[in-house]
Amino acid sequence: MSSQILTCRQTLAVTSHRVLASDLNEHGTVYGGRLLEILDGTASISASRIGRASLVTASLDELNFVLPFKLDDSFCIETYVTGTGTRSIEVFAKIIGEHLNTGERYLGATAFLTFVVPDKGVTLGQITPVSEEEQYICAGYPKRRQARMLAYQQQKAFQAQLSLKHPWEN
Repeated sequence: MSSQILTCRQTLAVTSHRVLASDLNEHGTVYGGRLLEILDGTASISASRIGRASLVTASLDELNFVLPFKLDDSFCIETYVTGTGTRSIEVFAKIIGEHLNTGERYLGATAFLTFVVPDKGVTLGQITPVSEEEQYICAGYPKRRQARMLAYQQQKAFQAQLSLKHPWEN
């Protein structure tokens, strides 16, 4: 595959969801796992738009809940690519809530996800930010990538210390 240059907007994926009673937890807000499922699916579309290859979710690097989503709300997930490495793709997500009875919109959550293209023969394109928001978020990509690489090395060392035996085994 040939490398290409895309704008963040060309990788934009948007999904909208009405909050239903089946989405709620015991606090009357959207269950985090439900939100993560939808978020991962939306973000994978953005990653696919620059990867154009089979890819896997490597990590949810940062998820910040700002305000909850409740019954009679909707939420809109907007994702776009904010950086690429050799085989990794960083995707930024913002989740915007709307109180459907009033039309008031609010920032509900933000996240960064990383996807990896397992095929080493794939060359990823590059991303170019255009809007002020995109420029601001993309400018932080090198620092976030460096922090991810360090965390990955630390996680590998941590995982090497974990036992895979049942607790009752010697």
